[in-house]
Amino acid sequence: MSDDEGTIIRKAQRADVSAIVAMLSDDFLGAKREYPADDPRYLEAFDRIDTDPSELLVVAESGGEPVGTLQLSWLPGLSRGGALRAQIEGVRVRSDQRGNRLGERLVRWAVDHARDEGAVLVQLTSDLKRTDAHRFYERLGFEHTHIGMKLALS
Repeated sequence: MSDDEGTIIRKAQRADVSAIVAMLSDDFLGAKREYPADDPRYLEAFDRIDTDPSELLVVAESGGEPVGTLQLSWLPGLSRGGALRAQIEGVRVRSDQRGNRLGERLVRWAVDHARDEGAVLVQLTSDLKRTDAHRFYERLGFEHTHIGMKLALS
């Protein structure tokens, strides 16, 4: 898919992993928890994502380079009459591309794609420390409806 800004949103490829890791690392939280981009765990994780039909990792490409990314996961369930949910994770925009609404275009693309695939709900989580991200998601129509909890296993 291409938008009016000349950005292409496409399925990520193995060659995009370093650029994606750089985006994941380029903020105050990611800088503390990500590894060097050449760590083999990233390619192993990419291969698992790429072969899983319930996962879609995409990049926004501009000028032939990845400048944004997100992961869309499909969550089938019994609740809501057996409804399909979509989960958005890992939304990142390269630092030199922030402020041009690329993040908004990526999330809107994900919502539209989820709707086209039959999802009845799109959900996401955002770290409590990401107050700017919370305002961003609220502006796009997301609402605080649940309290999320996580348990670190390592």
